[in-house]
Amino acid sequence: MGSRAQPLRSICIVGGGTAGWSAAALLSRVLQNSGCRITLVESSAIPTVGVGEATIPPIFDFLRNIGADELEFIRRCQATFKLGIQFRDWLHRGHSYWHPFGNLGVTINQRPFHHYYCKNRAEGHGETLADLCPSVALAEDCKFAFPSLDGNWPGGAIAYALHFDAGLVAAFLRQHAEAAGVERLDRRIVRAERSDKGIDAVHFDNGESLSADFYIDCSGFRGLLIEETLGAGFEDWRHWLPCDSAIAAPTAAQVHRAPYTVASAGAAGWQWRIPLQHRTGNGLVYTSEFISDTDAHKELLGALEGEPLGDPRLLRFTAGLRRRAWVGNCLAIGLSAGFLEPLESTSIHLIHTGLNRLLDLFPDRNFDPALIAAYNGDVHREYAHIRDFLLLHYAPNRRMGEPFWDYMRNLELPDTLTEKIELFTRTGRIMSKRRELFADISWFYVMHGMGLQPATTDPLVDLAAFGEVRKIIGQLSATMRAFRAAAPTHDAILDRLLDPAETRRPNFGNGGGWSGR
Repeated sequence: MGSRAQPLRSICIVGGGTAGWSAAALLSRVLQNSGCRITLVESSAIPTVGVGEATIPPIFDFLRNIGADELEFIRRCQATFKLGIQFRDWLHRGHSYWHPFGNLGVTINQRPFHHYYCKNRAEGHGETLADLCPSVALAEDCKFAFPSLDGNWPGGAIAYALHFDAGLVAAFLRQHAEAAGVERLDRRIVRAERSDKGIDAVHFDNGESLSADFYIDCSGFRGLLIEETLGAGFEDWRHWLPCDSAIAAPTAAQVHRAPYTVASAGAAGWQWRIPLQHRTGNGLVYTSEFISDTDAHKELLGALEGEPLGDPRLLRFTAGLRRRAWVGNCLAIGLSAGFLEPLESTSIHLIHTGLNRLLDLFPDRNFDPALIAAYNGDVHREYAHIRDFLLLHYAPNRRMGEPFWDYMRNLELPDTLTEKIELFTRTGRIMSKRRELFADISWFYVMHGMGLQPATTDPLVDLAAFGEVRKIIGQLSATMRAFRAAAPTHDAILDRLLDPAETRRPNFGNGGGWSGR
C-alpha cells in the first residue's frame, strides 16, 4: 500500500488579472472543504495586460466549473456572443473566409460532411458554407440563435463563445473567489526565495513575506517565479510566429454589434475587431522586423471605424513557452507559461486548460516528479498543436511580393503541420488526436479558407449516389434559408438578456433553449 498523501495546506497565487483570478476562482471551488488556504498577491500599482476579449466555446465549461451564473457574467462583463471568426485578406487581398464554431452539414453514410462539400464544389455546384453551416449563415446576417434543445440540424449544429471586457472579467472572478474565501493581498513582491522544493517564500516591499506549500505564477510575461527565480527556460518560436508586438485601441460600440470576431490581414500582421456591449475592441498584431511602430500605429488608426476612446496601448511579446511550466512547487499559468498570438482566441483558453490539467495531476506536498513531467509534456503538446493551427493561417497565403507574407509562405514548417497539410491535399483526410483543441472540422474550415483542396475523394464517399447527395444538399440549403430568415438579430437577443424584466433564460452552452427559470 502506498504512503499517505500530504495534502496541500496553502497556495499562493502571484499576480491577478484573468489568469490569477481564474486560478483563485476555480481552486477555491474545488478545495472548498479541504482546509487549504488560498492567498492571491497582486499590486494595484502594476497594470495587467487586460486586452484579451475573445474566447472559444469551452469558456462556458469554465464558468460552470467555478459555479458562476452565466447571465450575471454576460451582464457584468459587457459580453456579446461569438459564432466564429471572419478572416479578411489572408489568402489574398479582397478574399475572406470563415472559421465558425459548430458543424457543417450532416454526416452521410458515417462520413464527415466536409468530404461531400468538397466533392460538391469540385462537381461545379455553388453551395457555400453559408448554405450548409448555420453559424456562418447567422453571422453573415448579424443574427444569433441558441442551439436547439433537440439537437436536430440546423439549430443543433450551432456552437458559440463570448466576447467580453477582460478587466471586468478579472473583477467578476475576484469577487467570486473572495466570496469563496480567497484572501487578497495588495503587495509588491521584491524577490522570491528559493528552496530545495522550488520557492520557499515571497518577500514584499513593506518588509513582510509569505510562505506557502504551492505557488502559482500568474505574473505575466515577466515570469517572476518560474523564470526570474527558478530559471525554467524559454522555447522561442519567433522563427515560426514572428509577430512580436501589438497596439490596442478601443472605439465606440458598433451600431449593430456583430456576433463574430474580424481578423483582417495587414502589411506585416493582422488587425482584430471585437464588438462588446459598450465598446469595440481593436488592435494590430505585427512583426517589428517588417514594419515600424510608427507605421503600425498609422495602419491601425487608418483602419478604425471611429475615433479611439483613449491612447493606443503598445504591447511586446515573444511567441513560445517555458521549457518547464511546472518546476518543483511552482506552476506557471497564463502569460507566465507562454504566449501564442491571439489569432484564434486561445489565450484565455490556455489559462483554463492549464488549470484543468493541474486538477488532473493535482499534487500533494511531495510534488511527485512524475506528475510534473506529465504536466510539462502535455503543455508542450498543446502549445505545439495550437502553433501549427496558427501557422496554417499564414503558410498557404498568395500575397506575393509582400515581404512579411513572402517570409511566412516560405517558412520551413514543423513536420507535424506538413504531414497534416499533405494528408488533406492528397486525400481529403484530417486526423486530429483525442483531446486536441482544434477538431477535424476546424482544420477543414481553415484549410478550405486558405485555398487548400484535396486532389482525390475518399472512396467511401463515392459509394453514396451523388444524385442522392445532391438531394440532401438541396434539402439542407432550403432548411437553412428558412432558419436564417426566422432567426432574431444578435442585438435583439442581447436586449432580451439584458432586460431586468426578462425571467426566462437560455441554458448557456448546453443546448441553449430558453427555460422558465
